[in-house]
Amino acid sequence: MDVPLWLALIVVGALGIKLIRPPWWLVAVILLGGYLLADSLLAPVIDSAITK
Repeated sequence: MDVPLWLALIVVGALGIKLIRPPWWLVAVILLGGYLLADSLLAPVIDSAITK
Protein backbone atom coordinates (compact mmCIF):
# COMPACT_ATOMS: atom_id res chain seq x y z
CA MET A 1 0.00 0.00 0.00
CA ASP A 2 1.44 3.34 -1.06
CA VAL A 3 0.72 6.17 1.33
CA PRO A 4 1.59 9.73 0.27
CA LEU A 5 4.28 11.31 2.40
CA TRP A 6 2.14 14.34 3.23
CA LEU A 7 -0.63 12.10 4.56
CA ALA A 8 1.78 10.07 6.70
CA LEU A 9 3.28 13.28 8.13
CA ILE A 10 -0.15 14.67 8.98
CA VAL A 11 -1.18 11.45 10.74
CA VAL A 12 2.07 11.12 12.68
CA GLY A 13 2.03 14.82 13.57
CA ALA A 14 -1.58 14.71 14.76
CA LEU A 15 -0.92 11.64 16.90
CA GLY A 16 2.25 13.19 18.33
CA ILE A 17 0.50 16.42 19.22
CA LYS A 18 -2.47 14.56 20.72
CA LEU A 19 -0.39 12.09 22.77
CA ILE A 20 2.66 14.12 23.79
CA ARG A 21 1.02 17.58 23.87
CA PRO A 22 4.08 19.72 23.11
CA PRO A 23 3.70 23.51 23.21
CA TRP A 24 2.56 24.97 19.88
CA TRP A 25 5.62 27.24 19.69
CA LEU A 26 7.85 24.15 19.77
CA VAL A 27 5.90 22.58 16.90
CA ALA A 28 6.25 25.82 14.91
CA VAL A 29 10.01 26.02 15.58
CA ILE A 30 10.56 22.41 14.50
CA LEU A 31 8.53 22.86 11.31
CA LEU A 32 10.21 26.15 10.42
CA GLY A 33 13.66 24.76 11.26
CA GLY A 34 13.08 21.70 9.08
CA TYR A 35 11.89 23.87 6.21
CA LEU A 36 14.89 26.18 6.45
CA LEU A 37 17.33 23.29 6.84
CA ALA A 38 15.94 21.55 3.75
CA ASP A 39 16.73 24.65 1.70
CA SER A 40 20.24 25.14 3.11
CA LEU A 41 23.71 24.03 2.03
CA LEU A 42 23.48 21.10 4.45
CA ALA A 43 20.58 19.50 2.56
CA PRO A 44 22.79 17.21 0.38
CA VAL A 45 24.72 16.04 3.44
CA ILE A 46 21.55 15.24 5.35
CA ASP A 47 20.03 13.54 2.31
CA SER A 48 23.05 11.29 1.82
CA ALA A 49 23.11 10.41 5.52
CA ILE A 50 19.42 9.50 5.55
CA THR A 51 19.32 7.49 2.33
CA LYS A 52 22.19 5.15 3.23
